[in-house]
Amino acid sequence: MLTARSLALFALAALFEIGGAWLVWQGVREHRGWIWIGTGVLALGIYGFVATLQPDAEFGRVLAAYGGVFVAGSIAWGMAADGYRPDRWDVIGALVCLAGMAVIMYAPRSR
Repeated sequence: MLTARSLALFALAALFEIGGAWLVWQGVREHRGWIWIGTGVLALGIYGFVATLQPDAEFGRVLAAYGGVFVAGSIAWGMAADGYRPDRWDVIGALVCLAGMAVIMYAPRSR
């Protein structure tokens, strides 16, 4: 159950961080304005809060593992929001990152 909660929190964190960064990008690079930028900054702040809800108490571990989620999530976001089509190396790289995330977060440890 803790693993399912952790995975759900990683997905939610990715939604807010990647979505927030995308909104800032749109506001600045695509000249959509301050509303987009401000909404993105707010989403990025919510991401920071969501990350604190992980069951694991080690900041470094959680943020390092989230990096793998961020990589894969960014590729997925680009596909959904911008029509980006990853090549096989993008997909392989994202899968390697997700495997690293799983090892960092869910490998058995003696506590």
